[in-house]
Amino acid sequence: MSELTAGLTTLREADIARHLPVAQGLVTRFILLDGGDAQSAAPLAGTGRRFVSTVSTGAVRKTREVELQKTLQASGEGDPLLTPAQHTVLYRVRRGAQIALAIADVFARQTDLERMQAANLAAALQGEEAARFKALLSSSAYVVAFSFAAYLKTTIAGEAGSPDTVREPDYLLDTPQDALKSLIAALDSALAGAGDDLTITARVRALADVSLDGLLLRKSRFEHLGAFENAHIRVDQDDFALDGFDAAPGLRSKPLSMSFKKPAEIIGNHIAKYQALKLAKMVMAYDFDRQMNPCVELGGFLFTFIGDGMPGTGKTILIQMLAGLLHDYCKVAGYAFHYENFGVDQISSYQGKSGQNAKSFVNNVLNPRVIGFGTIDDIDQVTARRSDDRASAGQHEVTAVLMESFAGASTVVRGNASFGMFSNYPEKVDDALRQRAGARWLVDGPQTREDYIDIFSLLVGKNHQIPLGDHQLFAGQEIQTAVSRSYGEHDRPKEEGLVAVWERYEKAHGAIATLADVGAYLHEIKLAEPRFTGRAIKNITDAIKMRAMDIELPDAWFENPETFLHKSYDEKKSMIAELRGPVTLELILQEINRYADSEFRYADKSDDAAIDDIIRRERQRERAIGEIERMKGEGKW
Repeated sequence: MSELTAGLTTLREADIARHLPVAQGLVTRFILLDGGDAQSAAPLAGTGRRFVSTVSTGAVRKTREVELQKTLQASGEGDPLLTPAQHTVLYRVRRGAQIALAIADVFARQTDLERMQAANLAAALQGEEAARFKALLSSSAYVVAFSFAAYLKTTIAGEAGSPDTVREPDYLLDTPQDALKSLIAALDSALAGAGDDLTITARVRALADVSLDGLLLRKSRFEHLGAFENAHIRVDQDDFALDGFDAAPGLRSKPLSMSFKKPAEIIGNHIAKYQALKLAKMVMAYDFDRQMNPCVELGGFLFTFIGDGMPGTGKTILIQMLAGLLHDYCKVAGYAFHYENFGVDQISSYQGKSGQNAKSFVNNVLNPRVIGFGTIDDIDQVTARRSDDRASAGQHEVTAVLMESFAGASTVVRGNASFGMFSNYPEKVDDALRQRAGARWLVDGPQTREDYIDIFSLLVGKNHQIPLGDHQLFAGQEIQTAVSRSYGEHDRPKEEGLVAVWERYEKAHGAIATLADVGAYLHEIKLAEPRFTGRAIKNITDAIKMRAMDIELPDAWFENPETFLHKSYDEKKSMIAELRGPVTLELILQEINRYADSEFRYADKSDDAAIDDIIRRERQRERAIGEIERMKGEGKW
């Protein structure tokens, strides 16, 4: 198990299982010193407060037997067997206690508590050591109580009851076991005579909410919580994640709520739409048992891509289409789907928090137990060039995290997730981050006369009697025809800088016919554009493999899960491999020109922006000189 500060910590089942005997005892029977109900039963009229006696009763404590299992059995309709809801509560309380104690073990190793516990067993600690030991033990108890309450809130589904229906626990935060006993005792009191299953669930969730609120109010009393503050802890089996003391822990991922678009609703953007369709089916080939996708092994899987284009050309609608396809396929297969967007609202003014948010975003999407799709919309606003000293520290943190996550030394591409970066100004993105995008999608929107007729007809709706005229509606959007036409446009380069390289090469060496010619052409591009590095060649070859596989998997494979989705890894790999086509010289040149065009386009935009900036400054300078001369003439300078 990695330590709390080293990114995401995944608790191993073996570490959790060690605490089963203690946890079982906590839900079966234990003795607690109880201070009784300190609250008066009489509320003060017109207020939300109760009368509190001025006579201290803190020393009056009595022993109390807590038997949660019996309390749950007695809370129903007299049936000696537990209902499914009662059993779920009992199991989650026991499991939550195990996990909280396992988290306490990690906390002890991280904070020197483990060493002090061993030393205290050998001989009682004295003086400052004893005081520090007691403070660390109390902090550990606080962490256990917080983790336990957060676990209950996360894993027990249902509506939370009113906080007025439960009493806040009488927190005993001396040791981890005392902390659990105080919370389980409060839960036992809350569930006494609960009645039906809905009431039981509501009271458990209400107690979790009340406990979390009370613990957060007491947080400042504990001085050794720093090690847990930045913790990212996950238990895969329970889909439970805890990020330090975030104010709203345990919020499960909600059902995806967004406006999905169908491919037919996108006019133009043929290559981007076609590759999005292929990518959605590629991701769905992921095998959950092997935790690998045969498309990664066969080559050409699109892990990252960048889509650029002018405002209003259709970047958002592409995101909605791809997310909608994956959502629908996952519904057919019965898989969990996670979509998340990283935006400017996750850039924090606190040092390190933006990087944590970015890492959490990446980890959520890469979770090997879900199909994931992550987007960074307007990436030029949430990241920064490393040379830009005007950008915030948070933007630089996000840039570093994304670079490491997308193509770092520890990056593992399993094939269950893909990341899309989108921007109107990709030239403002750091070169190294931009080159980590395996594919470039030019999102240029409708282009032809037919495209504009189609998009207007689609958006204007059907509430009219105006004739269509001499036009076959959506004929130009037929995907295979449109894509072939779009790919064909890249037989020759488009950007002025690349056209010059192409023409210079053809004039000196003739037409490109061999692999040696291809390599020489790539070298000429490198001489003209220094940012055209080895990573660019890898991205091009990945795109070539993707084209060669041409994995437009048949729609019939996704209509019934048994046809493809639920087959074994080897069967999926064999079915996909049969679809691969040959790599042709025409295909190679199209992909080189597509990618190189984008690099020259970004460079040209960046240069144009810099030139415009210089011109604007020079105009300001000339105007300032004129103002100075005028002021001198008036004697004001």
